[in-house]
Amino acid sequence: MSENNVIPLGVVTRLDLPVKRIFDAAEPNLDRVVVLGWDRNGELYFASSFADGGDVLWLLEKCKKALMGVE
Repeated sequence: MSENNVIPLGVVTRLDLPVKRIFDAAEPNLDRVVVLGWDRNGELYFASSFADGGDVLWLLEKCKKALMGVE
């Protein structure tokens, strides 16, 4: 099955998703962004469009709270 035949459902899943699918869906909708993850060498990767580290931390904590609410 080709990637073009996949219809995003917009639901919570327990399956890992391709990075490109996440970025393609998010890019048109986001004004500012924090990206974190593991690169292909297993090294931590972090980038942000926020200049203020406090804003980054606040966003991470807000997302953490939302994630913890998912059952």
